[in-house]
Amino acid sequence: MSRLLMMIALLLAAHAAAQTPGQIVVTGAVPDEASKAALLAQVRLLYGVERVVDQVTIAQVSLPPNWNGYVQKLITPNLKMISKGELKIDGTNVTVRGEVANEAQRQQIASDIATSLNPSYTVNNGLRVSAAEQNLLDAALAKRIIEFDSGKATLTPSGQAILDEMAAALHKVNGKKVEVIGHTDNIGLRDSNLALSQARAEAVRTYLTGKGISQEMVMVSGQGPDRPVAENTTAEGRARNRRIEFRVAQ
Repeated sequence: MSRLLMMIALLLAAHAAAQTPGQIVVTGAVPDEASKAALLAQVRLLYGVERVVDQVTIAQVSLPPNWNGYVQKLITPNLKMISKGELKIDGTNVTVRGEVANEAQRQQIASDIATSLNPSYTVNNGLRVSAAEQNLLDAALAKRIIEFDSGKATLTPSGQAILDEMAAALHKVNGKKVEVIGHTDNIGLRDSNLALSQARAEAVRTYLTGKGISQEMVMVSGQGPDRPVAENTTAEGRARNRRIEFRVAQ
């Protein structure tokens, strides 16, 4: 049987070291160019041409009846509700993994997959509901950038204002530990960027401690330029990469 593995994850990809965040990696084997073209067209239609990475090969593989048609039915807008996940189609075995916002989405996606296939297919639902606490922090940050003085670990007034809101959210996180992760763009030496990202994460912890958040609750780390969320080739992309991330410890 053929194996088609489509990575839906933005960060948790099988080939994370070679993957740019935001990419959708499609990999596996199909029997002919027509099958490959139809598959990639559907994925590109859903996610956008620029985000799709083609790692599909042509090989002598055997497909179940109407396999290409069923694959087309699986690549639907429902998949965009999944983060940090993958859709794996191996012959008549379908596995979907990743995070969704709530239990209703988890059940809906698996049900829609099952009803789009014939009874010979087996569906494995590996979806999990994102932690409510993480959703709370994500909503409070609202994709904003906590700003610092250029090249320093000194918070700007706008950065402090955002952290005031984050402190209020952290008070609601049921005593769980939270990691504050610093990130930079790739301008300059990597070691310097790692040190700067660590110093900025520690500055955030110090500020939050002053707002009544227990120091023991907040862990810090600096990732430097190693986990970009945008291209570093533009000023806008570099600004997005210079960020502070809040993650509830699992």
